Amino acid sequence: MSTVLFRVRLRKPARGQAGAIDRLLLTIMGLFCLLTIHGEAATAAPPPRAHTYSIVAHDRETGELGVAVQSHWFSVGPVVPWAEAGVGAVATQSLVNVSFGPLALQMLASGLDPEAVLAGLLATDEGATLRQVAVMNAAGEVAAHTGERCIPAAGHLTGDGYSVQANLMVDETVWPAMAQAYESASGDLAERMLQALEAAQAAGGDIRGRQSAALIVVAAESSGRPWADRRIDLRVDDAAEPLIELRRLLKIHRAYEHMNRGDEALGEGNVSLAMAEYATAADLYRGNPEIRYWQAVTMSGAGLLAEALPIFAEVFQADPSWRTLTPRLLQVGLLEVSEADLARILATTPAEE
Repeated sequence: MSTVLFRVRLRKPARGQAGAIDRLLLTIMGLFCLLTIHGEAATAAPPPRAHTYSIVAHDRETGELGVAVQSHWFSVGPVVPWAEAGVGAVATQSLVNVSFGPLALQMLASGLDPEAVLAGLLATDEGATLRQVAVMNAAGEVAAHTGERCIPAAGHLTGDGYSVQANLMVDETVWPAMAQAYESASGDLAERMLQALEAAQAAGGDIRGRQSAALIVVAAESSGRPWADRRIDLRVDDAAEPLIELRRLLKIHRAYEHMNRGDEALGEGNVSLAMAEYATAADLYRGNPEIRYWQAVTMSGAGLLAEALPIFAEVFQADPSWRTLTPRLLQVGLLEVSEADLARILATTPAEE
């Protein structure tokens, strides 16, 4: 590992210089970390060739941050997109320096702005001309870089709260198409980013084709619980049509969001809202009996057995395994009904609908 020593002589700052010196020290500390880590990485495996197109974006209304990406490279999700609630979002691609993701987030968290972070990343990277990277902070400020040795067509565009970047594309219309689609899209952040990816594909996309995709959305502020702050985390590792599969997964994700809202509403005694949320979930994810099954289980425990029985009948008809499972829930306290009511559930048939 190479070691770099910094000798810093401090003196009492003149009036108005304290902020500048703080920024200087933060930059020095960031560069020190970068040089150390890059030195350790010099003997590591070759970087992945995630030539691709991506978008980093900030929702002005909710404060959410996100990254979405598609590539002709296996399992792009663990490599290109990085995001942390209340800190920022990063896309690192082309001949990927994966360390740019976590390092950029650390530097943003330390108080550096995206331009300073990007400058620090590139200054310590011997392969900077091969990199493509976009860095965004929690306020939606963004900086992006496309190295001159990225395989053409390659480039990026930044706008109000977003950056789109692409390399190894069919032609130079791809990333402008992404920007236009994102700016004109409606819906939440995930939907608008996905529309940007779809626009890139419609414009020709990656000259090699497509294989994997990913989409991440994190909360505006950290709750101290990273698992709760990551609102969406979807990956398609290998598919003939990754964006079609990503959209399908997003639809399923939304179905389970409605299920959770239904459970919350039922817990608060709002039966009508709960039923509406459950119905929306079932409509979004038709053909999967599990959503309907847990809906019926939750309703039974809330004293709505009569309303739950037709749902149980529907599920049992679709797959008898759910009937076999049901008594086991009673054993572990996940189905709170009497033995008599359990017998009624197990005896249900579609004729009761």
